[in-house]
Amino acid sequence: MLKEENTQEILHDLGEQEILNRLRKYMDYGQIDDDTALIKSYKKELIINTDMLVEDVHFSEITTNPNHIGWKAVATNLSDLACSGLEEVIGITVGLSAPSSTPWSWVDGVYTGIKAALNKFGGKLLGGDCSNGKQKTLCITALGTKGPLNLHRSNARPGDYLITSGPHGLSRLGLSLLLSDPITKSINVPNLLKEHAIKAHQEPQPPIKALQTLLKCKPYAMPWNAAATDSSDGLLEAIESLCRSSNCTAVVDHKNLPKHADWPSGKQWNDWCLEGGEDFELVVSLPPNWAKAWLKAMPCTKAIGRMKEGPAKAMWSNGETIQKAMDTKFEHF
Repeated sequence: MLKEENTQEILHDLGEQEILNRLRKYMDYGQIDDDTALIKSYKKELIINTDMLVEDVHFSEITTNPNHIGWKAVATNLSDLACSGLEEVIGITVGLSAPSSTPWSWVDGVYTGIKAALNKFGGKLLGGDCSNGKQKTLCITALGTKGPLNLHRSNARPGDYLITSGPHGLSRLGLSLLLSDPITKSINVPNLLKEHAIKAHQEPQPPIKALQTLLKCKPYAMPWNAAATDSSDGLLEAIESLCRSSNCTAVVDHKNLPKHADWPSGKQWNDWCLEGGEDFELVVSLPPNWAKAWLKAMPCTKAIGRMKEGPAKAMWSNGETIQKAMDTKFEHF
């Protein structure tokens, strides 16, 4: 049975050393005895990413428990590594800032979620730091080895297929459901869609499997080059980032938006699909033969358009520029 809030151990009473001692159980023996972590690279290229999760910006205790916060912190970073050609996860470091009144049980829950995600996707907790702060913040640095794929936003070429690794808008719907948003109360959302949406928001899955399948599908004589990003900031932003870096136009077929099978119709739902954010799917620009092989090998992928010569923008197949719905676009600031 959980203790009452006012009798819980808080970080102020524990102090830094006791907090670190308690966090040792999440790491290999001796991992945090020193101020640095030794990593053997085996002469492979390393890819490194840093992301932050800030309370009331990226998570809320109303919708996300500590375990889910820890899981999400790992998944966010590994998604970025995946869209850069990840081969193997080495591990992560964690910078934690929280008010001294924070219960230890919250910290323990976060690290339990971190460990669960690492157990599933690979890698170790290498170390980190902790500090008193005005709000709860996690700063994660993830390290991995790079495989043969050269995935860069600037690699998109006219004639490429534009493909996503899965449906979009689920995380935004999950958030709406958890907040009891009137929008979702006004429509009968199927139970299976509710389940998938809430899981997508609380336990996002980095697209590592999609990346591995993409690797296996490359035609033999084709270079190891493709354009990719993830859709953590929304599908439309991902598409536009490929356009900006490659100086190409993306032509998107409105009928082929990557939606869940039970996704409702209407402008609001299309906006969430395009700009809901935190979907963590691969958005890839691929040469036709490679694209067709990937689409066949992975049924959850979807071709949503083509790249063509032109200004760096996203447009519908009818020639209209895709307009952003500013009230729904995911922003960090």
